[in-house]
Amino acid sequence: MKKYFITGLLIWIPLTITFMVLAWIVSSLDAILLWLPEQYHPRKYIGFDLPGTGVAASLLIVFFTGLIAANVLGQKIVQLWEALLARIPVVKSIYYSVKQVSDTLFSSNGQAFRKALLVQYPRHGTWTIAFLTGKPGGDAANHLQGDYVSVYVPTTPNPTSGFFLMLPRIDVIELDMSVDEALKYIISMGVVAPPSRKPPHLPAQLEK
Repeated sequence: MKKYFITGLLIWIPLTITFMVLAWIVSSLDAILLWLPEQYHPRKYIGFDLPGTGVAASLLIVFFTGLIAANVLGQKIVQLWEALLARIPVVKSIYYSVKQVSDTLFSSNGQAFRKALLVQYPRHGTWTIAFLTGKPGGDAANHLQGDYVSVYVPTTPNPTSGFFLMLPRIDVIELDMSVDEALKYIISMGVVAPPSRKPPHLPAQLEK
């Protein structure tokens, strides 16, 4: 009975968590309908609330925003909007900080989170998974002698929090695994290991 009970849990727990996460996402995006006047709500026409309508509306808004911003007129509008935000003290700091991070993460030619790494942290001889985020900049780079790289060390099982480190390139090992595989490895606390593609005695050093 214990064996069957555990087998049932292994089936239902992932399904339940997946459903709860999707339900939270859908309900959060459906809240966008609250922006519409009452007479334009879908339930006025079909008689009931249709889950997922806000998701479709959000996707359409994002798509058409990108479509408009891709042309010359849209770029002018974005520039005027950013110039307006730049005049608001607190909003300026938050907006441009978030914008720099998002531009780096979603840039097609950026290097942030493009490589999974193996680094020694929090002490020598203890290894963990990290992600390449670039090279040190600003005044910090002036105080670092040699070739350094910037890395992000995520925490387990929540990779959205972590630590920013600047390490010598020679101390960083590039792993032959995708970022998705590395994230699964971290979130699962080492249980879901990605397949090995190279012999363990031939580690790949981070390329310059």
